[in-house]
Amino acid sequence: MKNYLVVLYPWEDPKLCGSDEEFEANDQVIIEGEFGNELGIVEAKNLVIQDNPEKKIIRKATKRDSETFERNEEKKTELLKICKSEIKRLNLEMKVVNSRVSLDGNNVIIAFTAEGRIDFRELVKNLSKIFHRSVKMHQIGSRDEARRLGGCGVCGRELCCVRFSGNLPSISTEMARVQMIAHRGSERISGICGRLMCCLAYEAEQYKEMLKGMPEIHSFVKTKDARGQVIEINALKQDIKVRLDDGEIIIVKKSDLK
Repeated sequence: MKNYLVVLYPWEDPKLCGSDEEFEANDQVIIEGEFGNELGIVEAKNLVIQDNPEKKIIRKATKRDSETFERNEEKKTELLKICKSEIKRLNLEMKVVNSRVSLDGNNVIIAFTAEGRIDFRELVKNLSKIFHRSVKMHQIGSRDEARRLGGCGVCGRELCCVRFSGNLPSISTEMARVQMIAHRGSERISGICGRLMCCLAYEAEQYKEMLKGMPEIHSFVKTKDARGQVIEINALKQDIKVRLDDGEIIIVKKSDLK
């Protein structure tokens, strides 16, 4: 079986898909989805990956498939308008992000964000009656919403989640700590989505390597000439700022510690 990376329309991350057939990059294909068949585009082929494919490519998309998808997309504005109206009427704490109709026309999938779990059973019941279709609710994270909307980060570049395809990495405060920027506060190390910035993952492993053998902040160390407390570390230069017992502040190299 051959492996392909396929971008699914209209909001999902690229998926690892398998097929015995041969496809080329930029081919439109039909994917076996959770809520019916989905339309996608091949981003990469002949991937050498040990993981099992998440989805299966059924066949190459036809002109009729593309036309059906376009017609369904034209219904999106009206679907979203009705859905938002029902959410407001039911006073639900959720935000609708996107919607789509499955290629077979049997399902309406609604993507939304929310801070916690939402009881949307009545909403689904009402929408099913209005749309005369099965309604599926799909909760996504704020980072997924930012990827769909696009924009620029504080660096002035396009958002990392948009520039780089694939599954979004898990970002932790530990990544900010090893890069010694956690003290800046969550607001300064968070992206426009309100979550920790994706770029924290880029150099975290390198910083971990550079910090090996380095003392912790506020720990006490012995230099060749005196003893003192570590008050600052520069991982890139391998410098350690130490306040000696007599109050003098010096900068030493890691190799100078006993």
